Amino acid sequence: MTIAPEEIKSCCAAAYSSEAARFLLGDSFHPGGAALTSHLIAALEVGTGATVVDVASGPGTSALQLTRETGADVIGVDLSPTSVAAGARAARDAGLSERVRFLQGDAEALPLPDASVDGALCECALCTFPNKEAAVRELARVLRPGARLALADVTADVTRLPPELTGLQAWIACIADARSLAELASLLGGAGLIVEQAERHDEALERLLERIDGRLRVARLLGASFVDGALARGRDLVAAAQAALARGDLGYGVVVARRP
Repeated sequence: MTIAPEEIKSCCAAAYSSEAARFLLGDSFHPGGAALTSHLIAALEVGTGATVVDVASGPGTSALQLTRETGADVIGVDLSPTSVAAGARAARDAGLSERVRFLQGDAEALPLPDASVDGALCECALCTFPNKEAAVRELARVLRPGARLALADVTADVTRLPPELTGLQAWIACIADARSLAELASLLGGAGLIVEQAERHDEALERLLERIDGRLRVARLLGASFVDGALARGRDLVAAAQAALARGDLGYGVVVARRP
């Protein structure tokens, strides 16, 4: 299926800024939750006085966690104005508005100067970007020499995915255009970054899928139907993703890379 890049961006931005996303995913919009985010933050090796960009920052959960754990200033960038506003509210409510700010922007054209940040975080988002090469080049561009990118993402052998995991809904769910762990490392290397770590964290995706499935079951028991049968389609997609994970065709990975 060929899907226009702007349609993908628009649908992903709308989906992840919706109340349904909050219901299904909670505050942490990625596998592994706060524990895996802490692992990524530690890999950045930043502290007070540093500036870090969180690309596809969503409601701001990881950006706030990053500044709390390191003392660094954080710039969250997200395509959705709804998510940007939610992040700003969360920073204000936490008393961190002076340390964490949010900008609306496209990951494929980050609204930041060259070599302007001391670290970059990108969690479970590259898989949704239509032009992954452009997004990775942008991440490399804004890093200062010696700064690191900590990236976590769904991994997949897309040649082995069933049809129900290759359409627009599966793309929004971070599956249809995911790459293998080796391909992720190659993408970062192709942007001039030096890959320092590449790890599998498939169990994090397994736990997230179980949680989403449980919440979809609760929604069904409560009589919710969401929109145009989305509840039933969501349950079918989760079941297909769980089967792909069990076969080894789907997973979750972390790659840490440094700009020379």
